Amino acid sequence: MGTFLRFLFLLLLVTYPALTSPTVSHITHEDRFTLSASLRPGLGTREYVEVSYPPPSMDPTATCSHRVIHHSFGDTINTPPYSTPYSPPPRCPPPWSRVLLHFHASSRGDQYDRIAAIWLGGAELFRTSTAEPTASGVFWNVRKDVTRYSSLLARSDLELTMMLENIINKEFTGVYHVTVTLLYYNAKSVNVPFRPCGGESLASNRRSRSLMNRDPVISLDIDESPADLIIPIANDGERGFWFKVENEKDLHSRRIRIPRNTHRVVLELYVSFHGNDEFWYTNPPNSYIVSNGLATERGNGAYREVFMMIDGDLVGWVVPFPVIFTGGINPLSWAPVVAIGAFNLPSYDIDITPYLGKLLDGREHKFSLGVSQGISYWLLNANLHLWLDHESKVVHASYPFRRNPETNIERQEEFLGLNGEFEVEAEKETQGGLVQVQGM
Repeated sequence: MGTFLRFLFLLLLVTYPALTSPTVSHITHEDRFTLSASLRPGLGTREYVEVSYPPPSMDPTATCSHRVIHHSFGDTINTPPYSTPYSPPPRCPPPWSRVLLHFHASSRGDQYDRIAAIWLGGAELFRTSTAEPTASGVFWNVRKDVTRYSSLLARSDLELTMMLENIINKEFTGVYHVTVTLLYYNAKSVNVPFRPCGGESLASNRRSRSLMNRDPVISLDIDESPADLIIPIANDGERGFWFKVENEKDLHSRRIRIPRNTHRVVLELYVSFHGNDEFWYTNPPNSYIVSNGLATERGNGAYREVFMMIDGDLVGWVVPFPVIFTGGINPLSWAPVVAIGAFNLPSYDIDITPYLGKLLDGREHKFSLGVSQGISYWLLNANLHLWLDHESKVVHASYPFRRNPETNIERQEEFLGLNGEFEVEAEKETQGGLVQVQGM
């Protein structure tokens, strides 16, 4: 661990009884902390913010807006998520050049931070956590570009679902009031590069695409066309569409058949970490816990990898950004400016186009998600973004030679009693090849 992580680890040891974690179920309060009323300034209703880049469209007036959620999340623990039918506004039909999701939330009273997500047809659009409210009230706003989900947003046969489990009792009184509005822009109202919705036709320009093996984590360009089809890799939705990962052997899978005229596929991974792994990047090695007779279960060291497999072959992985929720470490640190990602958790793109030679056989394939060395618990799900060749019935692709890479982890531990330091270094070697993709 670097100097910053060492500092965080020491801080966590000092404040261990005050650690919090946005929870989804089986909530316990032994290690949770809210802002004491004596520490809350009487400033009236206060706005909380996450410092971030502005959304692509800075035009103050959208072509049209559509309020899709207006709901209060009170005592929602162990209840099904909130769902409502979705249809695009008739006055603003697709295609759109840009779509923004505007999330507004407010709360008043005593409450812990909570994790939440929004799905459309089981595909996640947005993951967030809540601010910890005050007696005088707090509110916050988030804008996220959701243009990449245009193929789903154009449909009228899907359910929009939001999960936010909360507890209301004599002690915890904060209800979260949420309004979600979609802002649709046409080509003339957005002063950024854009392309209309729909995938680029591979056969229309009669060329073949050669894709060298590359870093699996990529970002879609701002002017890239949204995918033609989005398929969720998700749970059944009864308790939200995320999978709950309890340990590193806890794999969650879905069998999916990929259309045979797919010419590009990107997996978008949503992930958040909770419970004993909320601060995974500061967890001590198990030897330290055992040697000192500590009661904590927050072990397994300070390295985690979220990975994806297809039919048992490892095809992508990511070390997630260490988002700190508003109750993390010290809640006073996140009022009114919260940590990066707390209100808009990042998703991670993994380009799996090199595996089309395996996927375009017309059969179902098993897509699996897991967390290397993870402990309870992680919330994972993913979206497959598919670009189709509309002028071809079948796209042929070669399968590159790739072996399942292993992660080599080197750990150095030097401690005497409770004093010491730990370093962890991890590397993964990949062996890739060339894949040819051509429409037929």
